[in-house]
Amino acid sequence: MDLVLDFVSTIRHDGHGGVADALSAEWVAQRLGTRLPDASLPAIVELRRAIRSLFALAVRPGPPSKADANRLVDQQEAVAVLNAAARPRLTQLAWPTDGTPSLVEQAEPTDATATVLATLAQAAIEFLAGPERERLQACPAPRCVLYFVKQHPRQAWCKPSCGNRARVSKYYKTHR
Repeated sequence: MDLVLDFVSTIRHDGHGGVADALSAEWVAQRLGTRLPDASLPAIVELRRAIRSLFALAVRPGPPSKADANRLVDQQEAVAVLNAAARPRLTQLAWPTDGTPSLVEQAEPTDATATVLATLAQAAIEFLAGPERERLQACPAPRCVLYFVKQHPRQAWCKPSCGNRARVSKYYKTHR
């Protein structure tokens, strides 16, 4: 799975109608090979929230993920958070309010936490400014809070189990 999709997918449904957060220092260590203190997590969570807000913007006119509907950050604030995290890297995102995303070059030295943030931000910038953004969808299945990239035009859910859950839910709603 693409790094940025894996990162935003650390928010998932908990199987009981709620949302579970799987983001941890261990997740960062496994995915990026860098061990960070738990004190670094709030900055990483803030970056994830900004990226999920930009994903919600990218899937318009479709609805955002159910987990994001009431937590969205303003577009300019989300871009600012993303670019601030990406600052140690060479590429940043420029996304005018009524324009198309593009890439801007910039760089400076950093520490381990900033490097992790920059790596995650860079992956998001490349995704949001790239062609896959056009195929990004929020899974419409009941209780699912994931975003996914459509692999073919008829794909409607992030995985088959979500499609099954949606069909079962629809069946029970029509046969009550």
